[in-house]
Amino acid sequence: MAGKRDNIYLIGPMGAGKTTIGRMLAKELGRRFVDSDREIEARTGVDIPMIFEYEGESGFRRREGEVLAELVPLRGVVLATGGGIVLSRENRALLSQNGFVVYLRCPVQKQIERTQKDTHRPLLRTPDPEARLRLLMKERAPLYESTADIIVDTGLCSSRQAVRKILKAYRKYDNENTTD
Repeated sequence: MAGKRDNIYLIGPMGAGKTTIGRMLAKELGRRFVDSDREIEARTGVDIPMIFEYEGESGFRRREGEVLAELVPLRGVVLATGGGIVLSRENRALLSQNGFVVYLRCPVQKQIERTQKDTHRPLLRTPDPEARLRLLMKERAPLYESTADIIVDTGLCSSRQAVRKILKAYRKYDNENTTD
């Protein structure tokens, strides 16, 4: 399908599987996979923890919005976004207006299991990562839900099952909204 919905955007918290599922989904569809966090790092030449260290979260969020605005015009991509992309109203609008948005929901306990050894997550550099994840989920879950076209719970299924669910929903949406 050409046009507004030929991109698939994955949103959700850290540890939900956006990168893993995004790569699998792109391969299945024969599309390019893009990770917005990796794009930010490629453009700045430094990793995200360093951006947080020097520019703070607000500097990172500004960069994230700029990169998203440059990525949404691309066609035929699967884009994995950073967990906080939905904090900006402008970002939520860009996602909703330019692609099929999938919220990969993941329980906090699964997020902890999946991120506990990852040193690349500045928001988890805290004495109580679980409390931080719960706070982030409370703040962001309504934003993820209001932005998403579908919700797939990655705490209850494998990555392969998640890809199948996304493909089924995407193809149904595609069939219902194709006007030829």
